[in-house]
Amino acid sequence: MRKVIYLFIVFYSLHNTNIFAQNNLMILKLTYGDVEIELYPEKAPNHVKRFKELADSGKYDGVVFHRVIDGFMAQTGDVKFGNTNSPDFNLSLAGTGGSDLPNLKAEFTDIAHTRGILSAARSADPDSANSQFFICFDSAPHLDRQYSAFGKVIKGMEFVNMIKKGDPRSGAVPNPDKIISLKSK
Repeated sequence: MRKVIYLFIVFYSLHNTNIFAQNNLMILKLTYGDVEIELYPEKAPNHVKRFKELADSGKYDGVVFHRVIDGFMAQTGDVKFGNTNSPDFNLSLAGTGGSDLPNLKAEFTDIAHTRGILSAARSADPDSANSQFFICFDSAPHLDRQYSAFGKVIKGMEFVNMIKKGDPRSGAVPNPDKIISLKSK
């Protein structure tokens, strides 16, 4: 009987671990292909929760990559002004808005800003992250413990690399690529 109970506990634990891992995988559809993202709720629970909430409600669908700097990062997530599906879409204002939800407090972690890391974009105020995020093209150690990293591209980084680059200084992209869709896997 003990063996049966033990096997049940082991099976249940493995099954739930797999479900937990699946619940923290996202698919970012770009024009160039699908990107798989793993989220880190144990490191930045509030940022992951917000990201999933906005993604699964379709708020990121149609949002442009308004700031893209080659060798650094691609920024998106302005669901107010950067969403091509919204009547408020305004490319010149993209990057200045967020969602209707309150800003998030910083969740600085030990996650290094290396290639493929997702991190929350914010203003000079560390507690001003809302809906915008960026994906690192390369290592950016000057961002470590200054921005809330909450996930990583685990498949399809070659498609992220294809996102149209903007001005080398400002990152402004005149005819930007957009998120086709972003949903939980």
